[in-house]
Amino acid sequence: MESCSLWRTIALFIKKPALRLRGLSCIKSLCADFFGLQYRLALRSRVPIYAVDHPLDSRIPFIPEQVGVYLHFVGFWVELLGALLRQYGEAAVEPVKDFVATMQRLYSFAAVVYRQALSTTERPGCRRKARLMLIHLFDPHLFCVPSLHIMVVISTYTQFRAIVQRLNREDNAAADNAAVRSGALAIAESVLYLKQHSINCVAAALYAMTRFDRRLFPPEEALTFAGDLFAQSALDALDKRLISAAIIDLYRRFCAEGAHAERWEEPLLHFLHQQKPVRSAAHKKKEQN
Repeated sequence: MESCSLWRTIALFIKKPALRLRGLSCIKSLCADFFGLQYRLALRSRVPIYAVDHPLDSRIPFIPEQVGVYLHFVGFWVELLGALLRQYGEAAVEPVKDFVATMQRLYSFAAVVYRQALSTTERPGCRRKARLMLIHLFDPHLFCVPSLHIMVVISTYTQFRAIVQRLNREDNAAADNAAVRSGALAIAESVLYLKQHSINCVAAALYAMTRFDRRLFPPEEALTFAGDLFAQSALDALDKRLISAAIIDLYRRFCAEGAHAERWEEPLLHFLHQQKPVRSAAHKKKEQN
């Protein structure tokens, strides 16, 4: 499928009133349920922050050079929408609109956890990469469980696959689907390389995605995704197996608990309340200043 730049995609959205309105609504929700909410909690809340680092995180090297991959997670899905619009024209407008609506709901879905409990990881400092320094400066880093980075890229490749299956009548999209999934895995790995998230956050995100849309992301898909993390990396084979096993075990634990819970988020909140509270959000913000 022919690629489409971020700015070209934005131009395509502006030309279509339905897409323009849906895009603006999505941006509003992202600001309210992620950026705005996080800063409000960082500045005013006395809610405890839970440390969610896992011992196996230390087996994943800190690679600041992954910052470009990490920051591409929004461009990743937005540019794919442009590619779909260019490839399929008017037939893609309604599916693309639904895609954006799903992303909007995804942020609100994750915010159910964030409003009740905050979580963070230890991040090493780095002065070699200006973009990473800016992330550390402006990101309060309180919304680790579940990882929205992971949720967004999973939603991207599963929705893309479903749309292509619906619109592509020539059954020749296997390469495109594989490439998009590979990109999702690369971004998922980048959050661990940069220590923006723990492997605990990944398991929580996989569980959240299964509860968000079991049809697109059933347990079998989640287990395969976890097993494919770092498949193309230079990590030690034993470390890869241990990391995948830890993610899968915690994912299965969340699913088992969730099967008997009144609300989907209860297993994640139960997990967070078992972790060490490090400090209040307000205190952490004061320390950063």
